[in-house]
Amino acid sequence: MNSDKKLAERMKKGNEKAFEEIIYRFTPLVSNIIRNISSGYLSNEDIEEVTTDVFVTLWKNSEKLDVNMLKPYIICIAKSRVKDRLRRENKFGIVDIDSVDIADDGDIFEKCEKENLVSDLKEEITKLKEPDREILIRHYYYYQPVKEISEIMGINIETVKSKLQRINLYAGGIDYEIQ
Repeated sequence: MNSDKKLAERMKKGNEKAFEEIIYRFTPLVSNIIRNISSGYLSNEDIEEVTTDVFVTLWKNSEKLDVNMLKPYIICIAKSRVKDRLRRENKFGIVDIDSVDIADDGDIFEKCEKENLVSDLKEEITKLKEPDREILIRHYYYYQPVKEISEIMGINIETVKSKLQRINLYAGGIDYEIQ
C-alpha cells in the first residue's frame, strides 16, 4: 500500500497526525498550483490563506475521500479554491476558458470527479471563435448582463444579443433568458 493511501486512510479515521503529514507533504504542490493559476493576482498572504482553505476543505470532507485519490482531490480542491477566490475578488480581467469552473458548488469530491466531463465541455467552448467564446463565458458563467458585456468588450449591445442567440441555437438552446 502506498504512503499517500495510508495517510488518507488514517486521516479519514480522524487522525490529526496523518492530516499534519498530508499538509506538510502537499503544501508546496498546493502553493504552486495557486501561484500559477492566480498569475500574480494574489499576494503571498492570499496564497497562504487559500492554501489553508484547501486543507480545511480536505479535513472537513475527509469522510467522503476515496483514499486512492488523495493527490488528485487535493489538486482539484486547490484549483477550485483559487478560482473561487479570484472570482470573488473579480481578479479575472480577461476571460480565459481554463479559469472557468463549470461544475456546481456542491460536494467538493463530486466536483472533482466531474472534471473529466467538464473538460469535454471546455473543449467544445474553445471551438467557438472570439468574441463569441468570451461573450458566452461572461454571460452564462459570470452571469454578466448583456449591457455590461457590451460595455466591457466595447461591442454594440445588439451585437452581443444576436451573438448569444446564435450561440443558443448552436448549443441546442441553453435555457437562460438573455438580459
